[in-house]
Amino acid sequence: QARLVESGGGLAQPGGSLRLSCAASGFSLDYLIIGWFRQAPGKEREGISCISVTDDSTYYTDSVKGRFALSRDNAENAVYLQMNSLKSEDSAVYYCAALRSTHVAGCVGTIEAWGQGTRVTVSS
Repeated sequence: QARLVESGGGLAQPGGSLRLSCAASGFSLDYLIIGWFRQAPGKEREGISCISVTDDSTYYTDSVKGRFALSRDNAENAVYLQMNSLKSEDSAVYYCAALRSTHVAGCVGTIEAWGQGTRVTVSS
């Protein structure tokens, strides 16, 4: 059964860093994209960063560009989101997702699975 398991998150001070991990299993690789989405209280869930498993192309929404970075570990079937220079507005529940698409732009595609979510709080 295909599944995603997240880890990481927690509390960070403004300007600090956190790393989120997403371990994927059971997915075929065709057009597979692993994305990170976040949902803040009272707001819609938004796709912030995605990476293609087939060609490692990446997408970052403007609000995280230059601060967040994606990486993959094929041996661990894991995708990592390194979050630096955190701001209070980054506080949200973060979800990884497996989606199918021919491109990573906008993290738009057919969602196949969601991770369980992990909370990130940025506060002094």
